[in-house]
Amino acid sequence: MTPSTFAGPAPATAPAPPLAARAASVGSSPVREILALTERPEVISFAGGLPAPELFAAEPIRAAYDRVLSQEPRRVLQYSTTEGDPALRGAVAGRLAERGLPTGPEELLVTTGSQQALTLLATALLEPGDTVLVEDPTYLAALQCFGFAGARVVPVRSDDEGVDPVALARAVERERPKLLYLIPTFQNPTGRTLPLARRQAVAEVAARYGTWIVEDDPYGELRFEGEHVPWVASLPRAADRTVLLGSFSKVMAPGLRLGWLRAPAALRRACVIAKQSLDLHCSTVDQAAAARYLADNDLDAHLGRVRDAYRERRDALLDGLRGALPQGSTWNHPQGGMFVWARLPEGYDATELLREAVAADVAYVPGAPFFAGPPDPSSLRLSFTTHTPEEIREGLRRLGGVLRSAAL
Repeated sequence: MTPSTFAGPAPATAPAPPLAARAASVGSSPVREILALTERPEVISFAGGLPAPELFAAEPIRAAYDRVLSQEPRRVLQYSTTEGDPALRGAVAGRLAERGLPTGPEELLVTTGSQQALTLLATALLEPGDTVLVEDPTYLAALQCFGFAGARVVPVRSDDEGVDPVALARAVERERPKLLYLIPTFQNPTGRTLPLARRQAVAEVAARYGTWIVEDDPYGELRFEGEHVPWVASLPRAADRTVLLGSFSKVMAPGLRLGWLRAPAALRRACVIAKQSLDLHCSTVDQAAAARYLADNDLDAHLGRVRDAYRERRDALLDGLRGALPQGSTWNHPQGGMFVWARLPEGYDATELLREAVAADVAYVPGAPFFAGPPDPSSLRLSFTTHTPEEIREGLRRLGGVLRSAAL
């Protein structure tokens, strides 16, 4: 009897092997799920940390693509080096030097957004069980990244000026972490900026105990008021142990998916090898177009227009919060970036109220998911970048109605 004529029961099928433990232990991003809830055009959303699409330099970017595809098609449509387009690295190095951080192109690695830079660093630095210190609250995707690496994430107490240096020193001495992750300028989610004295204290602690610092700076060029604060990476006590991350997502367009990291040579080389295993290199044509855009256009003039628009939108949000939030609420006044951090009075739960808000065609992000330690249920993040001042005022009117109903 041939196998094809066998009429007996089918052989048992073994189940496929399970997912890796890290895949089961790290949850999806609540922020991304909230964005899915707010896709209806009638929703005024303060939820997404998105640049304003009407402010993209779409025509100059298109012209940059046209130019590189017409002049260098064989190069820009071909594989390229892992480290990144030399012209693009040169342009980034020049901008860093202009802002007080002398940098050579060879010190940079181009990445698929600064998010990939975090993944590369986690791959190059972290063993399962290693300790990572973070501000509390902090960037949600960083918590996911460190979770996938199997790291033990420990929060450090923070206040309205960012991470507390005294608490940090105690945590470093107690935990002996492999790295400290910070967003010192216009932090996500709080919009806070770490003052220079605290940056110097961070550098001193890291130098004394031998800790890597990851300084994530996607928002630093979105300053509306006040003076530029030097990068931690520029401070002498931190120069040999700080990795600076940057991104074109907030200053050009997030769809390019281009970022970069600046790191000491040995660590940068390890990240290059890790990147080779992930994607070989970033898109050649996208890098070439970005470099061409930077060569042919005045990015600072473009950023001036973006900052003017964002400042007006931030002011509209701040002006309206007193009438929208319940008495006893508090919020900060960021000098730039994309976010305002607010706290409702005790007894309010921002997560529970979100669905009622979405039903009223307004949205925000509850603060709870951003905490590595015990969450603050009354906190919420409000982004002001993607709506006009008029739309922001209407969104706050809707939000105020939801919160007043919750108090009844």
